[in-house]
Amino acid sequence: MPIIRSSIKDLRRTARRAGRNRAAKGKLRSGIKGVRIALASQKSDAAQAELAQTTPIIDRAVTQGILHKNAAARQKSRLMRHLNRLAKTSTASS
Repeated sequence: MPIIRSSIKDLRRTARRAGRNRAAKGKLRSGIKGVRIALASQKSDAAQAELAQTTPIIDRAVTQGILHKNAAARQKSRLMRHLNRLAKTSTASS
């Protein structure tokens, strides 16, 4: 435990920021997982709705400094690519 007052404040600040980051990361992971589950269920409408909700969460994670912009672009690209494949196969089978 630090003795210096500024170090004590820094410790509290770090704990607050870590909690905020943990919550944002959890929300990000939950959103991505929701899209993946919707994609796995082969329902393109549900997956598209989930992706529409998750995309702003991913973008917000970039502005908050939780995720690198290229990592966010990669995540969105992979999800979109999977959704487009699903949509293509569902229209081909209809």
